[in-house]
Amino acid sequence: MSLEPSVSSAADVWHCPFDHANGLEFDPLLKRLLTEAPIARIRMPYGDGEAWLVTRYDDVRFVTSDRRFSRAAGIGRDLPRMTPAPIAQAEAINLMDPPEHNRLRRLVAAGFTNRQVERLRPSTQRTVNALLDDMAESGAPADLVQHLSARLPLTTICELLDIPADDRADLRRWAMAMMAVGVADRAAADEAKSELRSYFADLTARRRRDPGEDLLSSLATARDGAELLDEKELAVMGMVLLVTGHDTTTYQLSNITHTLLTNPEQLAKLRAEPELLPTAIEELLRFIPFRQGVGIARVATEDVTIDGVTVRAGEAVHVSYLAANRDPAKYERPDELDLTRGTPHHMAFGSGTHHCLGSHLARMELCVAIGTLLERFPRLRLAVPEHEIDWNTGSIWRYPQTLPVTW
Repeated sequence: MSLEPSVSSAADVWHCPFDHANGLEFDPLLKRLLTEAPIARIRMPYGDGEAWLVTRYDDVRFVTSDRRFSRAAGIGRDLPRMTPAPIAQAEAINLMDPPEHNRLRRLVAAGFTNRQVERLRPSTQRTVNALLDDMAESGAPADLVQHLSARLPLTTICELLDIPADDRADLRRWAMAMMAVGVADRAAADEAKSELRSYFADLTARRRRDPGEDLLSSLATARDGAELLDEKELAVMGMVLLVTGHDTTTYQLSNITHTLLTNPEQLAKLRAEPELLPTAIEELLRFIPFRQGVGIARVATEDVTIDGVTVRAGEAVHVSYLAANRDPAKYERPDELDLTRGTPHHMAFGSGTHHCLGSHLARMELCVAIGTLLERFPRLRLAVPEHEIDWNTGSIWRYPQTLPVTW
């Protein structure tokens, strides 16, 4: 079967730079697409040709769970995307389809069960306490990014993987470089990916020779039947765990704090009823547009009809979890923040086969960090006018570069 994409009329195609960077305001282009063209043909900043973009909640769930839409089928093709160079590598779990994907996911999932994550809660609490002690000691105003957001998730995932403290700054720098969206940053992104791969190739080889008690050692020695993960799979899995295990949580700690501090009525409700915190976190995850545009494309392996629209075999399909989280057919008053809403089925962690393995860990970290922050600093507020906050515009992630707070 040929998987070459067909061509659509230019008149039917939406130009989608996905570069809206006005704080955490929802991208008006995504809102238009959700309202006017929920299954649309789009062109993106990088990659060849066009793609479909699906934005409604039910349609996104369909695409992400139907095996006729394959991520693996896009390997080797220059599919439409956000970044100059593709972020994912061919051997990575996020480009695999079942059954290969299921095999690797079973091995990794053992380290991220609710039970395993709960075992980490006391150490996470100790880390948060120590970081906030340092922030209090440094005095107000203080940068929450420097004191909490940039440190807690990286510390947690590196402890899970038993990565030496001296190596963590380089790993963080490389991970950030991979997510750059500017064409001038492609060489740096490629170099960062190469450095990360080399680092984890060496580290995982050492763990296979001399395993410890960490998650990488467990993966290095785990067997699926009679087989071990091969060297490439193991190295790339280490990269994926490092990047996905800290990136989103780092930015969401800052985004959630900013959103609460700029929605005083909702913050007051949470302070009055701290038991609402888990429910509030779910609503904040639904509400906050934490990234730009879309993620990794899928490719239709045969003709598939989505709500009356036929996607031809070989065509690329993107989904927008951000738009799905604002679908009025799924959520009443979707553009309003309501911390009592309770939205555990949002798509902030993806959907279907590639739902985020680390979602339990992220939820635990966010609950511990935000809950402790609000308890320790009952008068916490922004230390600068909101319009003075410097927002990141150079990568796929949306977050404040610094978040000055006072108390």
